[in-house]
Amino acid sequence: MPEIMTDILALEGLGWLIAGVFLAGAVRGFSGFGAALVYMPIAGQFLPPLWALITLVIMEVFGPIPNLPAAWRAADRAQVARIAVGGAVALPIGLAVLLAVQPEVFRYMVSALVLIMPILMLCGLRLAGPITPRLQYGTGVVSGLVGGIAGLPGPPVILLYMASSTAAAVMRANIMLYLVVVDLTLIVVISLTGRMEAVPLLLGLILALPNLLGNLAGAAMFRPERQRLYRMFGLGVMMVVGLTSLPIWD
Repeated sequence: MPEIMTDILALEGLGWLIAGVFLAGAVRGFSGFGAALVYMPIAGQFLPPLWALITLVIMEVFGPIPNLPAAWRAADRAQVARIAVGGAVALPIGLAVLLAVQPEVFRYMVSALVLIMPILMLCGLRLAGPITPRLQYGTGVVSGLVGGIAGLPGPPVILLYMASSTAAAVMRANIMLYLVVVDLTLIVVISLTGRMEAVPLLLGLILALPNLLGNLAGAAMFRPERQRLYRMFGLGVMMVVGLTSLPIWD
């Protein structure tokens, strides 16, 4: 354990990781999503791809805990379950791709997804009909692939709900519950592959504290009537993080 702590304290960019985690938690606390979109581009600058993914899923299991009871009550749990089934099927495939790519390629993929996400959301995409079970399963499959490849399972699900007429409180709750399920699934899959390493595991537990504090701060700011303001702030944060984390600035 002392050796592992020494390795963690010696990590380049540890302060940036902690600050990024708090900001990511705050964005998720008031919007129900966005933590990975903020954290992964930052983590990709300082950690190997798999370590970035491990720290994300470990800290994200603990960070949203204070907000989960309210999310459980507000969510459409049947929808969450269908999306989660699709995600669980595709996650191992996406993870296999992640393990095969170079770190720089990983950073470009993450930054590209982070930049595309707010652009698509600002385009005002709208579903012509209801969110059918088939659409829920399909979105889960796409989410699982993206989650395994880049640690970003949220964008497909976020786009689905943003394009629908789902009420803000239900949308926030559904996304929050789904992301927790995905994090737990990723922990199981990574553990079964034998790649759950001690340093990123402990680092993820350490980062869970600023993530928890960020979630609490974000939840305290959440007001349904101010959803547009919070959404625009979250999108702005994502775009800034995505741009500044591109490898071309190294």
